[in-house]
Amino acid sequence: MSQKTFDYIVVGAGSAGCVMAARLSENSAVKVLLIEAGKKDSSMAIHMPGMIAKVVAPNKHNWNYWTEAQPHLNGRRLFWPRGKVLGGSSSINGLLYVRGHARDYDEWAQIGCKGWAWDDVLPYFKKAEGSDRGDDDLHSSEGPLLTTQHTSDSPLNVGFLNAASEMGLPFTDDFNGPSQEGVGWYDQTIRDGRRQSAAKAYLSTAKDRPNLTILTEAQVRHVMLKGKKAVGIEVSRKGKVEQWLAGREVILCGGAINSPQLLQLSGIGDPEDIQAVGLPVMHELKGVGKNMQDHLDLTVYAHLKDPISYLRYKAPHRGIAEMLKWFMGKPGVLSDCVTPVGAFLKTDPALERPDIQFHIMLAMADEPHGFADPHEHGFGIHICQLRPHSRGTISLASSNPLEPAKIDPNYLAEAEDLRVMREGIKVVRRLMRQPALADMIDREKSPWDGIDLDDDAATDDVIRGKAETIYHPVGTCAMGPADNVMSVVDPELKVIGLEGLRVVDASVMPRLIGGNTNAPTIMIAEKCADMIKSNHAMEPA
Repeated sequence: MSQKTFDYIVVGAGSAGCVMAARLSENSAVKVLLIEAGKKDSSMAIHMPGMIAKVVAPNKHNWNYWTEAQPHLNGRRLFWPRGKVLGGSSSINGLLYVRGHARDYDEWAQIGCKGWAWDDVLPYFKKAEGSDRGDDDLHSSEGPLLTTQHTSDSPLNVGFLNAASEMGLPFTDDFNGPSQEGVGWYDQTIRDGRRQSAAKAYLSTAKDRPNLTILTEAQVRHVMLKGKKAVGIEVSRKGKVEQWLAGREVILCGGAINSPQLLQLSGIGDPEDIQAVGLPVMHELKGVGKNMQDHLDLTVYAHLKDPISYLRYKAPHRGIAEMLKWFMGKPGVLSDCVTPVGAFLKTDPALERPDIQFHIMLAMADEPHGFADPHEHGFGIHICQLRPHSRGTISLASSNPLEPAKIDPNYLAEAEDLRVMREGIKVVRRLMRQPALADMIDREKSPWDGIDLDDDAATDDVIRGKAETIYHPVGTCAMGPADNVMSVVDPELKVIGLEGLRVVDASVMPRLIGGNTNAPTIMIAEKCADMIKSNHAMEPA
């Protein structure tokens, strides 16, 4: 069995892992290994924003996960796409740059995550961001993650914004600005029509460093422990099992599913969960795999009077023209995200923060996640409940490290989550009745055209039968104070009770932020990389 030693081993080349590998390898005196189960990000569909449906639907760059049957969603099993490729889910996501609300991070600090308040994390959002907005108190143009303001000129986007104005909803020029609440255009992780994944942003310059080794198509089986210290990893690669040793730290960046699964496979977690599949308990941490939170989402679709949806680009002459635009670097449908405008709103004016988020989708999808191409002109508005009360779990299906974990989000276990979804749907349906949108709409798509606006029971039935994930699972290796029995990592993201092991990804979020999770995950990694470099600044390599 071959063995090699590195200073740092980073497991998972997703939104966080790419950052960690790039930042740690800035020190030429240390050796860094970045290991990824998926392939290289060479597919054109990854880099072309308008082709998102091709990478979200089941494909080789996707883990293609499914949840357990959800009792509050009519027993349905939901498809959970996660990136299995360099860049991870940042290579297959919706390309929106959203930080969340400042109070989200203040709340983290208030529940024991010292050093993670808004004023603490803002410098790391700015360190990562290369915004075309320029430099000010909230934004930076210098970071590696290039972001762009809107480029789309669809009449549906304008109709959405005008309808919101007719309804009296506020406009915001910047969802990451002084006020998140309102309707507006999303900033996008796109530059010159190309996706700016974490791999593109961080590895494109770092990958040629002699002290950084990047391995793809290698799946980690477990973390190797010596007593209470992580000393390396065991890997399945090219049909063989290999061991790689870490002189300083093993850093798990597998995300909200794979990081807790890997801890459990290593005997780290709730003893009941580990022993249930016949593995020995190496270190008890009750919180591993618990506290899962995700954004549940439902889309209200409407048929259009005129052929102005993205379906029109399926015509060969238009599709070829758009493809040529993209190759020539000219703005077009393929160079923009498919949900360019949206909103953050409150279902109750008394709330301090928005609790629902909207995304307009410029086509009518008969199936979620791009399973089927649209075949009729229409559009949809996604309704996402931002602050779920329900909590789910990740647990081992078996002791086989190549078998997917059991994913149980436990959606709608709390009645408040259903109420917020219902109220958000009412807002969207009222929005579609404003003249700026109503003049474009022929009718709502079934079943909505047969449901009265205030028919709560029928609305709830649709939610239970149609709601899906919008791809933001977090919380399964929650950060918190070491004396909290459900904390998995401390505020330095060190696994509590062990040496040489951290978790750095969306799984450490103690509570789900109010927005898309890619930018916050990158921020978390930027901050942790800075902590590690500061801690080891005075140590010999």
